[in-house]
Amino acid sequence: MGDLASAIGAREQEAAIVAELKAGSEDAYSWLIGEFHQPIYGLVYRILTDPADAADTTQEVFLKVFRGMKHFHGESSLKTWIYRIAVHEASNRRRWWFRHKAHETSMEPLDNDAQGGNLGAKETLVDGRESPFDNMAHEEVRLRVEQELRKVPEPYRSTLILRDLEEMSYEEIAEITQVSLGTVKSRLTRGREALKKRLTGYIREVGTGLGLRTPEEPERCQSHRMVGGEELEVTS
Repeated sequence: MGDLASAIGAREQEAAIVAELKAGSEDAYSWLIGEFHQPIYGLVYRILTDPADAADTTQEVFLKVFRGMKHFHGESSLKTWIYRIAVHEASNRRRWWFRHKAHETSMEPLDNDAQGGNLGAKETLVDGRESPFDNMAHEEVRLRVEQELRKVPEPYRSTLILRDLEEMSYEEIAEITQVSLGTVKSRLTRGREALKKRLTGYIREVGTGLGLRTPEEPERCQSHRMVGGEELEVTS
């Protein structure tokens, strides 16, 4: 009952905020910016990987939110609606970039503090759990994961970001990306496998020095063969 009451209270609070936003309340819009600007920038940055593009796109997201508030009718949560706009705008920007700017090289240094916060740190990078984000212990590894994440193709990268960094539910991701739950889970599995595959060689190279457990290599099959009257152990 406590969870139900809390959920009802949250919905009522959100409905009140939405009503204020639709009425043009400056306080409500200030709250919206304070609540969502940094996480939306972090999400957009990880999709686009360029700070300037991420900043411009984040502005576009909030312009669309302000202009479209009158069309928001509460079919999803306010957060889900805003994130849907952000993913859509970032994906459009990325497609535009590949069409028009892919030949250019950004000269802006990457600002780690501008990337929407650090990825969570845990004990190891590769273990039996599902997500490599759960297992980072060192700044060097975090930066490498960020670097390899940029190379995971869409739509898998966005799904990874929403699930493993933004910690959204499958249902929320399905609403944001407007695909089925099965598609979300499939994209997440493929994205995680792609990222782990990209990181495997790196972890095998530096894992011991960083105190990380490296991926287990396939067990070698051993057999015995008689050569010249002597029994030799053969590994394959």
